Order: sequence, then structure tokens, then C-alpha cells
Amino acid sequence: MDQIATGEFDVQLTPIGAADAVVGSMAISKTFRGDLSGSSTGQMLAVRTSVNGSAGYVAMERVSGTLAGKSGTFALQHSGTMDKGTPTLSVTVVPDSATDDLVGLTGSMAIKIEGGKHFYTFQYTLPR
Repeated sequence: MDQIATGEFDVQLTPIGAADAVVGSMAISKTFRGDLSGSSTGQMLAVRTSVNGSAGYVAMERVSGTLAGKSGTFALQHSGTMDKGTPTLSVTVVPDSATDDLVGLTGSMAIKIEGGKHFYTFQYTLPR
């Protein structure tokens, strides 16, 4: 049965490599609060285009924390595009990436930014 976890997170992006690279690379560091409590680290690749508001990114991150009273780690895979300001984003749990109490975790995460703050809604399933 699907469950929903909601909360807020802080994110820090640190450039890796040359600032003028065709494909930009960033280290990701997040702290999650709410129904998912923990932290993550990862890496993002991104491309900006000459058209204002158009870009794309992919990222992988490893989350370590507590969800529904269960602790462990899992990986998230991101794929996002901006088409002249219209965003499309997919963030999903990498199959079979969860450890410890979270083994078998599946799901997807929606991210919303309001007033400079980041919020998540995580729709997930954990085996009994």
C-alpha cells in the first residue's frame, strides 16, 4: 500500500570542475526534515541552453535516514528538464538500492520550491 511522506529539505550545490564546462557538474548535499529525516549526498550533471528558461539535468543521490520509523539508505535518480520555463521532473527510488530496515523500498518524490524553501512529497511503498 502506498504511503505519503512530506517535509522540507535544505540543499547545497557545490560546483565540480570548470565553471565554463559544456556540461556542468555539481556535488549535492541535502538535509531532510519531516516524515523523512536524514541526509543525502550525490552528484548532478546539467546543461543550460542559449534559450532563457531551457535546461536539463540528471542526478544520483544516496539518502541515509529514517522513514516511517525505519532506518537505512536508498538511492534516488533524478531527471529534469526546463522547456522555456516549464519544468518536468522525475525523482524515483533506484530499484533494490535500499538497505537495512528499508530493503524493498519503492517510490517517487515530488519537489516543490516556494519562497526559497524546498519541500518534498514522497509517495512510497515498504514491504511489511
